[in-house]
Order: sequence, then structure tokens, then C-alpha cells
Amino acid sequence: MNNKKNKKTNTNPIIYFIILSLVATIGLNYMLSSLTAPQKEEIYYSDFINLVESDKIESVEIKSDTILIYPKTEKEEADSISSYIESLSPSKKVQYYTGVIDDPDLVELLKSHNVMFKKGITENNLFMELFLSWILPALLLYLFFGLVMRSMGRKMGGGIMGVGQSNAKMYMENKTGVTFADVAGQSEAKESLDEIVDFLHHPTKYTQIGAKQPKGALLVGPPGTGKTLLAKAVAGEANVPFFSISGSDFVEMFVGVGASRVRDLFKQASSKAPCIIFIDEIDAIGKSRDNQFGGNDEREQTLNQLLSEMDGFDSSKGVVILAATNRPEILDKALLRPGRFDRRIIVEKPDLKGREDILKVHIKNVKMSKDIDLHEIALATSGAVGADLANMVNEAALRAVRMKRKEVIQEDLMEAVEIIIAGKEKKDRILSDKEKRIVAYHEVGHALATALQKNTDPVQKITIVPRTMGALGYTMQMPEEEHYLMSKDEILDEITVLLAGRVAEEIVFNTKTTGAANDIERANELARAMIAQYGMSDKFGMAALEKTQSKYLDGRNVPNCSEATMTLLDEEIIRVLKDAHEKAEKLLRDNMEALDKIAEFLIEKETITGEQFMSILNDIRNPKPAPETAETAEEPITV
Repeated sequence: MNNKKNKKTNTNPIIYFIILSLVATIGLNYMLSSLTAPQKEEIYYSDFINLVESDKIESVEIKSDTILIYPKTEKEEADSISSYIESLSPSKKVQYYTGVIDDPDLVELLKSHNVMFKKGITENNLFMELFLSWILPALLLYLFFGLVMRSMGRKMGGGIMGVGQSNAKMYMENKTGVTFADVAGQSEAKESLDEIVDFLHHPTKYTQIGAKQPKGALLVGPPGTGKTLLAKAVAGEANVPFFSISGSDFVEMFVGVGASRVRDLFKQASSKAPCIIFIDEIDAIGKSRDNQFGGNDEREQTLNQLLSEMDGFDSSKGVVILAATNRPEILDKALLRPGRFDRRIIVEKPDLKGREDILKVHIKNVKMSKDIDLHEIALATSGAVGADLANMVNEAALRAVRMKRKEVIQEDLMEAVEIIIAGKEKKDRILSDKEKRIVAYHEVGHALATALQKNTDPVQKITIVPRTMGALGYTMQMPEEEHYLMSKDEILDEITVLLAGRVAEEIVFNTKTTGAANDIERANELARAMIAQYGMSDKFGMAALEKTQSKYLDGRNVPNCSEATMTLLDEEIIRVLKDAHEKAEKLLRDNMEALDKIAEFLIEKETITGEQFMSILNDIRNPKPAPETAETAEEPITV
């Protein structure tokens, strides 16, 4: 049934073209006839007789029902007859005619005034009229639209007659230019894919023991982690043809085109086996069909065809299907079952060692100073994916060029990290002295709360130079090692650090500003997650009050409890934030001398390092004894 439907829908472009050609031909005929056909106007027969008697007429053509009038061509005669005709009908100059009247004296009158006359004979060449009026315009339109549709067809899959053809990009024989050596920070994913590569190279050792090649592998992970790069690396390592297509390329305006393209793709792949098919963003066609609000017929038909093709082809021929998505939770269950996508390979954000390895890959073609410390950069980029790290290396190289250096130094890399996090320095934004002091105390409040608690990462840098992403200043922390877990104490200390900026404003200036908006937002998120997801509240225990959706994208949380419980949850969050606020206030009031001194130093320098910050703080908290002078020193005892 599907095949008949597809066959019918594939003729839709031809039907549309025929209708369009007919409309265009009719319009063209009407336009040409209106432009080329002479406009005629009838005059009285008596006026015609007067013109003949006045010798204004050169010839006439007598037809069955009309007499066409041709005036003399001499300039004077033409002018005189023109004026006469205009006096009769001054609206416009046209071809004049009059009706035939049974006048036996007309011939003698025409002869007496030397007017030539003839009997008009209508000669209609039906074939020529049909050819010129209909066939020729239709052919011209066909050629014109054929050229247009062919040029569009290169993007749509083969033109008007090949709209159902697959438009997958094919990289033949290791033309992807990518191998596993170009992919770093994903050792587990590479290990899972390496087995597929080995199967394509040495299928015999697997078939001898009875093992079957996996039909497909689904690469799942956040954007920028290297899913597409891994797929190309598999093809590069296997040295086989690589068909790459996006899920959205299957869907077009005509129903049935997607299914046709799926069939054509698998047909091409079977002819090139062994090979690899890679479908990027497969969620565009693989969404679950369990939709109570109705579905998309074209997308569902494409998905059904894909499921059918994955069941139908023989994996022993060496056709492997790879797909990538960052929304696995919305995929149809039939697509994920064993026998279709047999493996789910998680491509997560890299850890500390992974980030360091990725940086090494990206700096291979960049001139770097010998004292570059990639471990420090990796520590400062916790949570960054491969695309972020590649961007950071490129930003560092651009900065080195701007600074007129021939190699990238550590300062360039650290500045690139800050550019990705907070944006570039906004030099044209000049703060007033009052705002500058408020921002300085705000940032030092964060830094002091960090240094005075034991479950926080050390301060790396404090600055009050505005950045393009809206930050008027920021405090940068550098973890000493990679963290995979956070304890309740660490979360509470982090909330205290976030609120300490606003607390410093309240203590010193007795005011509240908008600069704490992002801090308050992050503190609320941490407190809500601690209570609703991590089960760290004495009031709710281990009840899961929220769950995460779109884990690999925005990771938004949705309620998993009643409205009454949500009200109690909000009250508990407010209590946690209030306790953290009081703790931050006590920390800063107990260290007012350090707060004032460091803030004044920051106002003067605008940027201070973590070492300078800790040096000033340690000098205040642990003052060194004054050196002895000659007057205070005791006299030596002499014998």
C-alpha cells in the first residue's frame, strides 16, 4: 500500500508543472493577442461614403460582414483623414471599419473615385495557429522551468523528476580526512566504535565464532562533544565509503519524498558495501509516534520506511548505520530496540585528562611557547566540550596576532578562557567612582567567602573590568583537581559564596543593586537541586520532587509533585538561602579589615591575581611581628 501511495505522490510535481504551464500559456496568449492584434472601431456607413467621395480612401477590403477601410498614405491625405476621423471619434487612433449594407451603387462609387477594393477571404491555418499559440509557448516554458528545477534539484535531490533521490554526501575511500588520532577525550566511545572498524576489516574472525556485526550505533551526547567527528573517524579508520546525511534532509514539502529518499540511500549503500551510513540529528525524523495531538504524516512515513530498511538489509555485507542525537528521550522506541540500533554510545563532556588531550590535538598546528601549561587550562575549563576548547585555542592564536607576537603564550590561553566565559573586555564602558567601589566590594565579598570556607575552590583572579557579556566584574575560581561529586557542605558553601557579593554591598553601602541578579539565580538553582533532586533536605528526605528533561541540551527541570508540595519546596529553598545569607554576613563582618583593604587594592589595580589576594589576606589575618630596633634590643651581657 505504501508503494502505491508513494508512486502516486511522486507524480505531484509533474501535475503541478502541467497546471502551471497551462496557466502560463493562456496568460502568454492573452498578452500577445492584446499587444499584436490591431484595435478596431466601427464608424457609420454614411461617414464611410463621405470619405470615399472626398477621395480620402486608398483601398477597402469587403468581407462577409465588415468593410475594412485603408486611408491614403500621402502625408497631407493622412493628416486630413486623421483630423476627420478624430473629429468623429477623438478618443484614440485605431483601425476603422463599417458594416456591410446592400448597396448596389458601392462598386461604381469606388471605381469612380479610384478606390481599390477586394473581397476578403479568411484563410485559417489551424496547425500553425495551434503550434504558435500553444505548443511553442509550452515548450519554451518547459525548457525554462526544467532548467530552474534542475538547478534547484542539486539541492533537493535530483531535480523535478528525481525529487525522491537521496542527497547524502558520500566520502569515498578515506576522503573524510579524519581518523581516531584526530579525536581526543572520548576513549570509551572510540573503544566501542573501534570494534565496528575491526569487523569491517576482518569480518571472518567474527563470523567464525558466530558473532554478528551490530547493525547500528547511536551516538548520544551534548552538542559539541564530537559525535559527527567520531562518525567520520570510523569511516576514515575503516577506509570505506561514508554516506553522511542530516535527518532534516529526508523531509521535503511533498509527502512520500522522505520515504523515497530512505529507499534510495539504502540502495546506494548496498551497492557500495562495505560502507557506513551516518544520519546526523536523527531526532528530526525519529520522534516518537505516540503523540496524542496528532502526528506528521510525512515524518512518520519516513520513519516507517527507515525501520523497514533497517530490518531488511543484511549486516553481513558490511553496511553499518551510525546516527547522532542530543535528544534520545524523544526517539521512537521501535528505532532503539536491538536489531536496529544495537548500541548506544554516550559521548559526554570530557574530563580533566580528556580536555588536556583535546587541547593537545588542537594546538598541533598552532605555534605555542615552550612554557605552555595545558594542565592549568584544562583545570580552568571544567564543563567545556571539544568545540569550546577548539574555539579557545583559536581565540588565543588571534590574540597573539593582535599583540604582535609570533607564538601563543600562557597569558593568551587564559585570556581566551575568560573571553569564552565572560566575553571580551569592554573598554568603552567607564564606571563612575561610586559604581566602581560597589563592584569592587561585591567581587571581594565573593573572594573572601571563598577563602574563608574549606569546601570551595581557590580564587584564581578578581577583576572589575566590564565584559561584553554583561558582567561588570567577576571572581574566577580554579579547582585544584577534577570533581565528579558534590557534597551537601560543598553546595551550601557555594551558595554562601554566591550570596556574599550582595552581602558586601549591604554591609558597606547599606544598599542593594542589580549586580547580584546572576548570583541569586545560580544560588536558587543550587538550593532547588539540592532539595528537589539530590535528597539533601531533612524536611523532604530522599523524595524526588523534580526530574530533568533534555539532559543533553538545556537540562530543564519539571515538577514531579503536587502544587501543595511545591509550595513547601519553595519555603525550604527560602530557608536555605536565608541561612546562607546569614553565614556570609558573619564571615564578612568578622573580616572587615581584609574586605576594605583588598577592595581598595582592587579599585586601584582593577585586576588582581589569586596569589596577590591571598598574600594580602594572610598578612591581615597573620600579621608578622615588627622587627627589633636598636633601642628595643637588650644590651649583651659581658663578663
